[in-house]
Amino acid sequence: MKNKLLVLLMTLCITGGALAQKKSIPSVKLETLDGKSFNTSSISNDGNPTIISFWATWCKPCKEELNTIADEYEDWIDETGVKLVAVSIDDQRSATRVKPYVNSVGWEYDILLDKNSDFKRAMGVQNVPHTFLLDGNGNIVYQHNSYSPGDEEKLYEKVKSAAKK
Repeated sequence: MKNKLLVLLMTLCITGGALAQKKSIPSVKLETLDGKSFNTSSISNDGNPTIISFWATWCKPCKEELNTIADEYEDWIDETGVKLVAVSIDDQRSATRVKPYVNSVGWEYDILLDKNSDFKRAMGVQNVPHTFLLDGNGNIVYQHNSYSPGDEEKLYEKVKSAAKK
């Protein structure tokens, strides 16, 4: 009896973990850099993988990660069709720094502003940088928190894997 219960609990943990990994993103209204309303439910990439990266202008590791990815981003797009959406969690006071910073570094990403941290909370993000990878169906298939040099290579391997499915 104990063995059957143990097997059942292990099965639930394993399948529960797989289900949690396959969840999709919530619907939250954000703002684009040009002040237009944007609903996160419309984040899509024609069946290709999408990276959602939460960041802030005051977060050095966030900027380091996104600047490092920017160096390779064009190749990533050519090889996998991936799209990156960078979601700034800068609040009302610091959000005015986002557009000048993005323009100064020349990011080709879609930039969204989460000034009230609604999307951040809905996604369960505790601190930044926090990066999610969506498969072509919009399911979360990978995520990581923080940044160390080389993390972008692991992310790209996950992107390539998601692009093959």
